[in-house]
Amino acid sequence: MPQTDFAAAAPALTEREHQVLEHLADGATYQAIARRMNLSPHTVDTYLRRIRGKTGAVNRTQLALLAFSLGHGPARG
Repeated sequence: MPQTDFAAAAPALTEREHQVLEHLADGATYQAIARRMNLSPHTVDTYLRRIRGKTGAVNRTQLALLAFSLGHGPARG
């Protein structure tokens, strides 16, 4: 299976999509992301579907890899 360069799609992502990825990279569930961003879980799902469509990522693991490649990572306290 060819490896996709997810980061190449980064310019196509909106600021809000980057914010969702940042929370995902921090290990947050869809529900937790929704609470943190004051959104519905459905809206979070919509953002993540759009990100998958723009990048070719097919699952949460690939979304996390994308987030890490874009410099998002676990929050540091």
